[in-house]
Amino acid sequence: MNPETATPRRTVTAAVVQASAPLFDTPTALARAEELIREAAAGHGAEVVVLPEAFLGGYPKGLDFGITVGGRTPAGRELFRRYHAAAIDVPGPEVVALAAVTRELGCHAVVGAVERQGGTLYCVALFFGPDGYLGLHRRLMPTAAERYLWGQGDGSTLPVVDTGTARIGAAICWENYMPLFRTAMYAKGVDLWCAPTVDDRDAWQATMRHIALEGRCFVLGACQYLRRDDLPDDLHPTQSDEPGTVLIGGGSVIVSPLGEVLAGPLRDGQGILTAELDLDDLVRARFDFDPTGHYARPDVFTLHVDESPHATVTGG
Repeated sequence: MNPETATPRRTVTAAVVQASAPLFDTPTALARAEELIREAAAGHGAEVVVLPEAFLGGYPKGLDFGITVGGRTPAGRELFRRYHAAAIDVPGPEVVALAAVTRELGCHAVVGAVERQGGTLYCVALFFGPDGYLGLHRRLMPTAAERYLWGQGDGSTLPVVDTGTARIGAAICWENYMPLFRTAMYAKGVDLWCAPTVDDRDAWQATMRHIALEGRCFVLGACQYLRRDDLPDDLHPTQSDEPGTVLIGGGSVIVSPLGEVLAGPLRDGQGILTAELDLDDLVRARFDFDPTGHYARPDVFTLHVDESPHATVTGG
């Protein structure tokens, strides 16, 4: 083949950030998020940057909020007040600040956050790009005790963002285990599957590789790395009060559409993983398997997705 007539290679440099998120200190968390996006984009050349779940607002690993079945405590209510105060409004000043960063750098970013709306908190993924804030995804189903803290999103916040070169979507933590959620996202043509999480188990790596293979998409898994000494001194996580105790152990990873690990998994500390993604690998991978295209059987299986907002109160 004549190199002068060959099709130019289409690539995107992606970065996943593994870092601790300050708890109950949103100004510090915001400054850290801005610093990490700058480091990934300016220092590592990343065009797409993914930060972990609940990076703004924090993930209270090991805290029980004084809850027992049928009972709550005054101390637990006060702890929730602090958590509520550390959450962010969308739109709000933190969103404006991050939008300014991605506009300046000309990159896209997906940032995990805890959104405050009235008395309810939502675990969200915020989307940013060269045009600023692009929207959010509210986690559909919090896991286990997270349901004490976070409400459930609805189908109105399932965006897939078209960057002009690739389509970006997000599934937060154990949403990645929801097969119908995955099917809905595959049908939207997601190319870069972003997975902000706090799941640090070895088994999580199989999930990241499976989604890459099933969806024939790149998977960008960003996990927190959190130690006891990252938390305020007055908190007492169930794991241990020893300062060096690892509460969330990382495991951030980047996977190709054929399930090959391109970077990571990162363990035993904070850091930034990067990989150059050959976007033509998406087509190569979908040659023999397209889950909602030529490998689907709509005559046998169909999925209805309700993407309308569901308000508690409506008026005429």
